[in-house]
Amino acid sequence: MSKRIVTAALLAGAATLALGSFAGQAWAEKKVLNYGMATKDVGRLDPHMTATTPDKALLQMIFSGLVRFKPGTISPELIEPDLAEKWTSSADGKEWTFNLRKGVKCHDGNEFTSADVVYSLKRAADSKTSQFASDYKDFDKVEAPDASTVKVTLKNPIPSLLGMVANLHGGNMVCMKAAEAAGENFKLKPIGTGPFVFKEYKPQQSVTLVANPDYFRGRPKLDTIEYKFIESDASRDLAFAAGELDLIYGKQDETWVERTKKVKGAVVAVIEPGELSSIYLNIKHEILKDIRVRKAIAHAIDRKAMVQLKGASTAREAKSIVPIGYLGYAEDVPLLPYDPEKSKALLKEAGYPNGFTLKVIHTNLSGMLPTMQAWQAMLKKVGINLEIDVVEHATFHAQIRKDLSPIVHYAAARFPVADIYLTQFFHSRSIVNTPTAVTNFTHCDQADAEIDAARVEPDPAKAKALWRTAQVKLMDAVCAVPSHEQLSVFGYHDDFVLGYDLKGSLSLGPMITEQSHFK
Repeated sequence: MSKRIVTAALLAGAATLALGSFAGQAWAEKKVLNYGMATKDVGRLDPHMTATTPDKALLQMIFSGLVRFKPGTISPELIEPDLAEKWTSSADGKEWTFNLRKGVKCHDGNEFTSADVVYSLKRAADSKTSQFASDYKDFDKVEAPDASTVKVTLKNPIPSLLGMVANLHGGNMVCMKAAEAAGENFKLKPIGTGPFVFKEYKPQQSVTLVANPDYFRGRPKLDTIEYKFIESDASRDLAFAAGELDLIYGKQDETWVERTKKVKGAVVAVIEPGELSSIYLNIKHEILKDIRVRKAIAHAIDRKAMVQLKGASTAREAKSIVPIGYLGYAEDVPLLPYDPEKSKALLKEAGYPNGFTLKVIHTNLSGMLPTMQAWQAMLKKVGINLEIDVVEHATFHAQIRKDLSPIVHYAAARFPVADIYLTQFFHSRSIVNTPTAVTNFTHCDQADAEIDAARVEPDPAKAKALWRTAQVKLMDAVCAVPSHEQLSVFGYHDDFVLGYDLKGSLSLGPMITEQSHFK
């Protein structure tokens, strides 16, 4: 063999080894998750001050609760320890004691103690620092007997107490020193105790998270999460098909599901809970204060057509103003049937034979705007003209909470107990643009007595009866028009492993845990 041939052979071998080494290294280093979310920008990364889907899906990676929903589930029966190792309650349900894990660190390096829990729960109960303050009205005292023990004393027992301290909304635990030091900047520089640490925010581009090396369940297998804001459905879909995105927020319709399933190696997840899409009607509005008008709107909405529009695999008809399957949900609440002729007759009777026009504010979020446009077309048929001012999602949330839209489309999922849903959307304490505001856009108060009584009722059967009565009263007053429930839809490539069986997520996004990784 000539020297030239031997040299060539050696070089080829070296190249093969180098390529093999590079390929192995590239495979081993696939630890960056590119996550595409349908939003123009982040809203607020303060967990007590936001309820938007894009924010919640991100926040679950940064923050922890005292307890958490088992990853991939939404059942209260499967709640498990998180920052608290164990907990006990008194026989009357008014005193709860939580024993914290020791040695847990906040992302700023400070130890997480009972003082942080006291701070977090008081912060969640303060309307100046929380959108969920009304949920905590029955909290009497939150005390820290020692650094690893928290005692919660209630004025009345709460049927969903663990939901108040779980990894959702006001239950997310905030690190006191970090929050106080950051002040107003905390909403864009969050510090928690979760598996991933906030690193960088690029306006209208992305948020970067990195692995928390001190996470109490162990260092995450992923090094980095690039949470990218891609408002356009088409742009997200193209990036996903090209392999530039590993996980994407999907469009909530059957066409998207079937099309995405055809992408090579794609996994499509349609997950619980169903977000209940309802039309919330401000009963104090000059036109909407007439119940005949509200009934006319209800009769104009075709729930079956909405399910057909969305697709049976991603949507189902609403049955009440409380989502299907919640504890206390009543499936026999009478809903006004689709009847456009009845709608026209009611409008004529109310003094609007030629209909009327209303200006409403709505989000540009792709999963919600087509719903409002479908309702707009249905109402147009009976003479009601909706002029829709389409705004960015975070702006939408800000404006509807200032009571600037007489009709509000809100799609929501909450801790699956009727108490939470009824309190947040229909109790007078929760009326928007008031000191204790949450999400009562209707100004209704017809069921306050039943909602409050059910909350303290020790007999489960009697509590359910009270919740049913509340639903009937609110439907009789046509405070809202429930339309359909929309399941959340996500797509990811089959080389990505979540680390659990995904059936549902109350944060409306797949939970990325320390176990999530690439094959």
